[in-house]
Amino acid sequence: MREKVDPTAETGLGEVFETEAPRLWRAVFAYTQDRAVTDDAVAEAFAQCLRRGDAVRDPRAWVWRAAFRLAAGDLRARRRTGPLVDAPVHDPEGPQRVLAALATLPGNQRVAAILHWYGGYETGVVADVLGISAATVRVHLSRARTRLRTLLPEEDQR
Repeated sequence: MREKVDPTAETGLGEVFETEAPRLWRAVFAYTQDRAVTDDAVAEAFAQCLRRGDAVRDPRAWVWRAAFRLAAGDLRARRRTGPLVDAPVHDPEGPQRVLAALATLPGNQRVAAILHWYGGYETGVVADVLGISAATVRVHLSRARTRLRTLLPEEDQR
């Protein structure tokens, strides 16, 4: 009788999924403002990481990077074909005002802000994810911070 083998045990992906999946989902949702895109991107990122197995040295960083890249690709594809639905965004787990403010930021500013401030990644890692320089990430973060301060003035005082 063969034992059932957990393919995530060797790579540590199961632990990464347990600790990171909810946080990653919220971060990608803040970026995309679309549940379907977020669900697909996060699920596909974990599936691809699982398929790659031991080839992935840092599953946590890999999954975050992959999820944002997949989501960005899906958003680009949807822009070419137009929106599927015109429904308001509602996320009971996050403050609606902050999500609405994030939605006004240009794509690279939004993803840089989410990865850096919410994901906790250093600017160099964010630069690798976005395929830009660390200096450009710092510019995106500065502009995002300035824009968010005008949109969320009382949030600054907390």
